Amino acid sequence: MIIGHIGARAGSKGVPGKNFRMLHGKPLIDWSLDQLFASDRVDHVVVSTDSEEIYAHALQRGCLDIGLRPAELATDTAAKWHVWQHALGEVEKQTGQADAFLDLDCTSPLRLPEDIVAGLDLFASAAPDMVMSCCESRKNPYFNMLETDAQGGLHVSKPLPHGVVARQQAPMVYDHVGLVYVVKPAYLRSAKSLFDGHVIPLIVPNERGLDVDSPFDWEVIDFLMGRQIAQGLR
Repeated sequence: MIIGHIGARAGSKGVPGKNFRMLHGKPLIDWSLDQLFASDRVDHVVVSTDSEEIYAHALQRGCLDIGLRPAELATDTAAKWHVWQHALGEVEKQTGQADAFLDLDCTSPLRLPEDIVAGLDLFASAAPDMVMSCCESRKNPYFNMLETDAQGGLHVSKPLPHGVVARQQAPMVYDHVGLVYVVKPAYLRSAKSLFDGHVIPLIVPNERGLDVDSPFDWEVIDFLMGRQIAQGLR
């Protein structure tokens, strides 16, 4: 049994009300909800939120009723991990134990169904504690990410003994993006944070890994979503 989950707080400092803001004709959250409901591999869908409006919408769409999330999980400093743990516990009270917990960030609406399939397939074949979507980072701490020393001088954030003079010489690093997470429920119940166990990357294209954190992000995603629609990907 696979539980599909979306977390959507009411508040947002960068883009107020972003999770329920309209994007190309429907609320931002629905771009992710639609993908969960369309997947024949997802057995139950749930939304964790502190917003009565978003929650009523989720129930109307057919999500399981787990109630609003506790106040301590509704702050902008609340850990995603604890939100997941709470949601899993509330869902399993109704459904019994799950085989996988699939989370989609609703602020990453450019994911395609194939990204969800790839995440679930990797989870099934590699049997890690968690699959986490990532994309290749455009900046690298071994090469072109910089810090200043006590005198204000620049240096590479993570210098290597032999030095790195070209990007290709630097170790590969990744950006953590919110397209897809697939978590082993036993790990989610017992671990204290995301990286306590064996977490492996699902590499996704950079152009789908954008996340809404600012008005500029919204404008870029709005444009790219329009292109996906025009290309028949939506």
